[in-house]
Amino acid sequence: MRLGIRTRKLIGTIVLLTFLVLYSFLVMTIAVSGHLPENGLVQFLYYITAGVIWAFPAKYLITWMVRPDEA
Repeated sequence: MRLGIRTRKLIGTIVLLTFLVLYSFLVMTIAVSGHLPENGLVQFLYYITAGVIWAFPAKYLITWMVRPDEA
C-alpha cells in the first residue's frame, strides 16, 4: 500500500521540522563552541554555508511530499 499525499505531507512536515530544529542547534553549537577562528571571513563563509546546506535534504523531502498520488 502506497502512502497518500496527505499522509506524506504530514510525515514530511514532522520530519522537516525535526530536522531543522536539530540542524539549527548543531550549527549554533559549532558557532559558539570556539571551533571557528576569530576571522570575519571564515565566520561569514561558515554562516553562508550552514544557511544553504539544509536546503538540499529539504528539497528531496519536499519533492517526495508533493509527488502526486498514483491512480
